[in-house]
Amino acid sequence: MAIETTYDLSQDTIHALQELIQVNVDSRDNLRYAAEKTEDMNISGLFLRVAEEREAQADELGRFVTLNAETPKREGSFYASFQRTMLAAREALSSNNAYAVLAEAERCEDQIKAAYERQLKKHPGTAVNDVLNAQYARILTSHDHVRDLRDSYKE
Repeated sequence: MAIETTYDLSQDTIHALQELIQVNVDSRDNLRYAAEKTEDMNISGLFLRVAEEREAQADELGRFVTLNAETPKREGSFYASFQRTMLAAREALSSNNAYAVLAEAERCEDQIKAAYERQLKKHPGTAVNDVLNAQYARILTSHDHVRDLRDSYKE
């Protein structure tokens, strides 16, 4: 069995990277949308900062896919569009706009966190494992920040 390198990733690893690119793009789109839906500048700023981080993570993963003569998936999914619709409905029905937006954002953060956990568990020791672990650490930090902020807005 050949040793996997960043220039010679297995199809399983490339597929995992494609999935994580997709989840980062979805997270970016949802966070940008949530930033538009809140009037609180602190929350909006946080969402935009994390959205930029997700964009950078998708780009970083995309470079590994490109190095392996594949095209990274860069469009958002139908599921992410559905999540934005749910966010809009929840926000419209809530008297506590900031809490509703943060609660939905935290739920989305749970999903990206779970996606990384799945891939790290399913594909340990890949040539891009260090990159995935570093991205996962940033995701945990952002997740916890959104969760704590959400809790501070509870009525």
